[in-house]
Amino acid sequence: MHVEATLPALGRFDALAKRMVDIVLASIGMVCLAPVMVVLAVLVRLDSRGPSLFAQTRVGMRGRTFRMLKFRTMREGAEHEQDAMAELNQHDDPRLFKIPADPRVTRLGRVIRRWSLDELPQLYNVLAGDMSLVGPRPFFESDLADYEAHHFRRLAVKPGLTGLWQVSGRSDIVDFEEVVQLDRYYIEHWSLVLDARILARTIPAVVSRRGAY
Repeated sequence: MHVEATLPALGRFDALAKRMVDIVLASIGMVCLAPVMVVLAVLVRLDSRGPSLFAQTRVGMRGRTFRMLKFRTMREGAEHEQDAMAELNQHDDPRLFKIPADPRVTRLGRVIRRWSLDELPQLYNVLAGDMSLVGPRPFFESDLADYEAHHFRRLAVKPGLTGLWQVSGRSDIVDFEEVVQLDRYYIEHWSLVLDARILARTIPAVVSRRGAY
């Protein structure tokens, strides 16, 4: 791993300020959205066989791995079918694996993906300190094998529940270099004001459902 490129990007005070905002807002979100998450957990169990939550190993700050939580939107065992689905990937780059009409997605899964409700359990990841409310999207550990030196810079901050990529089109962005460019811009221009702007843009992005499937 290119260690130099993954040194923390924020100073101690900035990192502390960002962490405090994460804790306060994620705590409020967990409390306010608890009824919604309970209902979704029940509906996921009723809609298809399997657990309500799905955990995936993702890469976080400085290459540390963690278990990212989501509401399950696919049939049980779907992660083992990805290689067989590779030819359906709309992107040439496997690091941006997306299938517009993925046959593995459940009926309810399509609905909650459209509204990004499957991401709500990641508020726990934020409280646990593995993620931030705003930051680069966490990718899979296997993706690092295809990283070039400048790609590792995106690991200099905690991954986010939302970020510039998400509010700029999500799955409509099909070039991994563009994803990296957006992440590096965020890192190099970070401020609490920028975080606030991205959070403010997240709600319209979710409502418009642009690039979500």
